[in-house]
Amino acid sequence: MNKSKLFNLLIASVLAIPFVVTASNSSSAEDLYKNNCQSCHGENRLGGMGPALFPENLSRIRKNKASKVISHGRIATQMPGFGKTLSKDEISALVDYIYTPAKTLPKWDLTDIKASQIQHFDQSKLPNKPQFKADLMNLFIVVELGDHSATLLNGDTFEPITRFKTRFALHGGPKYSPDGRFVYFASRDGWISKYDIYNMKVVSEVRAGINTRNMAVSSDGKYAIVGNYLPHSAVILDTEDLSPIKVIDVTDKAGASSRVSAVYNAPPRKSFIVALKDVKEVWEIPYSSKDGVTVYKTTAHASFKNIQQKDGREDAVETWGAQSQFPIKRITTEDYLDDFFFDPDYIHLIGTSREKHNGQVINLDGSKKVATIQMQGMPHLGSGITWDYKGKQVFASPNIKDGLVSVIDMQHWQVIKEIKTQGPGFFMRSHNNSPYAWVDVFFGPNKEKVHIIDKATLEIVKTIAPAPGKTAAHVEFTKDGKYVLLSIWDNEGAVIVYDANTLEEIKRLPMKKPSGKYNVYNKTHYERGTSH
Repeated sequence: MNKSKLFNLLIASVLAIPFVVTASNSSSAEDLYKNNCQSCHGENRLGGMGPALFPENLSRIRKNKASKVISHGRIATQMPGFGKTLSKDEISALVDYIYTPAKTLPKWDLTDIKASQIQHFDQSKLPNKPQFKADLMNLFIVVELGDHSATLLNGDTFEPITRFKTRFALHGGPKYSPDGRFVYFASRDGWISKYDIYNMKVVSEVRAGINTRNMAVSSDGKYAIVGNYLPHSAVILDTEDLSPIKVIDVTDKAGASSRVSAVYNAPPRKSFIVALKDVKEVWEIPYSSKDGVTVYKTTAHASFKNIQQKDGREDAVETWGAQSQFPIKRITTEDYLDDFFFDPDYIHLIGTSREKHNGQVINLDGSKKVATIQMQGMPHLGSGITWDYKGKQVFASPNIKDGLVSVIDMQHWQVIKEIKTQGPGFFMRSHNNSPYAWVDVFFGPNKEKVHIIDKATLEIVKTIAPAPGKTAAHVEFTKDGKYVLLSIWDNEGAVIVYDANTLEEIKRLPMKKPSGKYNVYNKTHYERGTSH
């Protein structure tokens, strides 16, 4: 048996050990969990497609609210309601069970991460030229959740180059190295995989957590950061071989522990941004360093200079030095922030919480809130995009609760229009070279529909339903913006190619629930019409 298979068997056996809980009715509650929850939330509550379920991960949800979620489901997630199949007593028993602490929480520290590391191939012995012919900047990775696979797609011919297996339940979108040669995947159960596009091989893997949210790659390509729900940690990896450099236990200034909502790369700032789920903080972690000393320096832009002058402060330059790599700059927020968007210059962060949906605009240079955006419903900022409208830059976000798209003036941070749609949406995409923005109707009876919005008029000019009865979602443009790729989210699904100007269908490629498509150029160049 090779080292990789032996390691996986050892890990599986370790995680299969039951964590003893203290509830007196644990056996019946455990049966309820196994029969109704385990397929999504994992064995022993460790997380899977859904998050890990321990009191430490449920601090923002009171028991009565948890009962409602189990009974009615959770909006804008894949969590269904069980009110018609479980009694009130059974739901109450489940709530008690998931709020019962384990005597010992599962750990996953630096030693565990190092032990999990797998080198499938020696990178130095692989060819440094692609083993196929294509425009390397116009390739797509298509994630197929239906059978946990991915397709490398030629963006000129729309023909698959290869198809390969991935880890279970990828999440957070793959991330490319700056040159587009490597793509990194994160799975919900913590595995990070490095795929060499040139040689079409998974070359390295490591397990950075037990229940992982997403990852990001630095602009210089040297580092990756992984955000975890379980344990409460952020992990810095060396992208050369995915070896762990640093594990950061996530706690606020007062020592309260938190899950990581998401991690992002902020290219102009040469830093990672870390969104925290359970405390009112956002972190900025610089990664550029010289001789092991990280020096973080930002020059405030005009909007922040004005604020400082009002506050009576003369110096608009913040300088921060630290004697170790990856120091943490803490930004205190007024509320929890669950969803994020950054302006193209990464000067401002716009965030919302699930409970209070107004947007907080935080100036990252000044580490303070500068505006509040009055927004309806539950905007999905993470899928927001920007473009120029009547001489100013606007930001548009779909809404996962109400049927609308909010268009926001980024100079005054005000909603200038709410575009009515036929239902709540999840993804929105465009391209600098396209006159249109595409937004799906992801939730509800009109899930098969996609709206196409004229960016010059802010009006819906066409609505398509390419696969009646099946969810149509997630658009990505080709490098030049001439074509649009749309997913049919079904096990017998497809990627549909459209002419981005005529809006006519060009081609269909059958695929197994293609959840997302990621163009190398658009992602590595941080195109305004796509998420990052």
